[in-house]
Amino acid sequence: MASEASGVSNTENASVAACDIPQQAGSANGHGPKGHGTFVLALGSVGVVFGDIGTSPLYAFKEALHTAAADGVTRAEILGVVSLALWALILVVTIKYVLFIMRADNKGEGGVLSLMALAQRAMGRRTALVFGLGVIGAALFYGDAVITPAMSVLSAVEGLRTIPALEHSITTEMVLLIATVMLLGLFFIQSRGTAKVGQLFGPVCALWFTVMAVLGVYNLLAHPGVFRSINPYYAVHFLQHHGMAGFIVLGAVFLTVTGAEALTADMGHFGRWPIQAAWLFFVLPCLALNYLGQGALALNTLVEAERTGAPFQELNWFFEMAPDVLRLPLVILAGAATVIASQAVITGAFSLTQQAIQLGLLPRMDVRRTSETQSGQIFVPQLNTMLLLGVLAVMFTFKTSSAMAHAYGLAVTGTMVVTTAMAFIVMRQLWKWQLPAALAFLIPFMTLDLVFLSANALRFFTGGWLPVLIGAALFTIMATWVRGSQILSEKTRRDSVPLADLMEILRARAPHRAPGTAIFLTSDPDMTPVALMHNLKHNKVLHERNVVLTVRTAETPRVPEEDRIKTFKVNDDFKKVEIYYGFMESPNVPKALALLRKQQGLKFDIMATSFFLGRRSIVPSANSGMPLWQDRLYIFLMKNAANPTDFFKIPPGRVVELGAQVTV
Repeated sequence: MASEASGVSNTENASVAACDIPQQAGSANGHGPKGHGTFVLALGSVGVVFGDIGTSPLYAFKEALHTAAADGVTRAEILGVVSLALWALILVVTIKYVLFIMRADNKGEGGVLSLMALAQRAMGRRTALVFGLGVIGAALFYGDAVITPAMSVLSAVEGLRTIPALEHSITTEMVLLIATVMLLGLFFIQSRGTAKVGQLFGPVCALWFTVMAVLGVYNLLAHPGVFRSINPYYAVHFLQHHGMAGFIVLGAVFLTVTGAEALTADMGHFGRWPIQAAWLFFVLPCLALNYLGQGALALNTLVEAERTGAPFQELNWFFEMAPDVLRLPLVILAGAATVIASQAVITGAFSLTQQAIQLGLLPRMDVRRTSETQSGQIFVPQLNTMLLLGVLAVMFTFKTSSAMAHAYGLAVTGTMVVTTAMAFIVMRQLWKWQLPAALAFLIPFMTLDLVFLSANALRFFTGGWLPVLIGAALFTIMATWVRGSQILSEKTRRDSVPLADLMEILRARAPHRAPGTAIFLTSDPDMTPVALMHNLKHNKVLHERNVVLTVRTAETPRVPEEDRIKTFKVNDDFKKVEIYYGFMESPNVPKALALLRKQQGLKFDIMATSFFLGRRSIVPSANSGMPLWQDRLYIFLMKNAANPTDFFKIPPGRVVELGAQVTV
């Protein structure tokens, strides 16, 4: 909703009656949002959706086997780790996400905040449980967005050490330097948009997955016995015979499925069927073959060690699968794949931030469109800078991908627990599943999520604290912004005059009339806007035509043009106008008013119209309902929020701001 302050809440509760919007193309048929065929969209999804999970083979098997090899390695342990990796992909990604969670789309859109909006709509109101789950999931995603680029790029650059000619000359400092240059380049190009570069993402990642499959098959030919690990018996046997050590290995195995959330988060760009087809018929087979190939190489290394009596040597299994002569091209391709994976996470963070702003969870930020045709191509300068600093800080703190692996899983497992819980609410409340059927989904998958969460929690003190810290910081910011905005809205409502009462006052004592149209932005159309009261009090004038304008956010991704605007006549002098935007859209008030003029024949010139905003100066209060430190945090967030004039795309020369001091 519009605010009357410099950075005050986008909405009091960010809750409105959602418009009944048609299903987005692409969520239920073979054609995506732009009408492209399934194959083209599936190829595009390989680059964007599967970039994160597609780079997991660089480090997941290596870390899991390293954890299992604390007291030596046996054939059963290698087969057990491979089996755990394969069944994690089958149970978590294929069955849970592809077959179940992807059905819970919000008009074609997915992701944790989209699912939260869908669950709220299913409940018929905002509940503390659903709202809390959504905020936790969003906060944890930012933790993942900081760690993923550092982890992926660092693991690719470390592959240089597997090249015989370079293995002794590549130091940790050199790895960090190369990774830093790559990441700086990645973050600096964000402002230019990724539309042109993005056209290469699909083909490059398709090549990456193909190379992974070929490397897997190449090594499988030398030791085909690893195929036995497809039998889940080896996974169960490993966990049964390793106790707590097996549980710790499970935390490392979870690295194979990081990135699964992207399947739902990017549904709106590609559609459900292209993503599902790409996973089932291409990505999953390539990943499975690669993990089998790494297992085959480990078995072969073990056999050779037993034959010669030498100790089992732990290697960087992914890169060691390739012949020496192909290592450098493989490292270059891995670098390109990890940059693409990082780009997908950064884009996801931008998209999530836009949703959070629209839903009232974060203060307004400068959201720039980098493409005139692609609605998903956005750039958030403040967030880009914060992510860059966070990624570099994480990388230089942990220095190696192995050390960083301990920090990686906790945020993702937390988000998965949130997703499972909200999907259960949607199944019960929206789809009207019977309780036994809904519990048949909830119990096994929530158990699986909690097992992985517990396994990753064991790594809390060796790095898992990092995403929890980032998530806690973001949760505090979101909770403070929502609560502070709520308190401010309630206080403003108490101190304001109902609009109906003002009409009676104006009828009794008519003020001087000024020519033209005045538009007053407010978050509560039933109360007199602060700017209108100040205009009457200090300037003692009323325009010929007056519009009380409220911008609302629907609980759907996008709002059709025919449902964009609602008008209500108050009297001959006043109209109330409500403009609706989906949580995936950026508000543009002049464009909406032009639509209003076209649809309803309203006669006014945008360049002869004055927009009145109430700019409030907030001071902390000991009796606000929040602790003093939270008051100060809220005021800091508000002062640094984007100017509403810029956010709503209002011509700056047409804006009049009238201020007041308010305690919160």
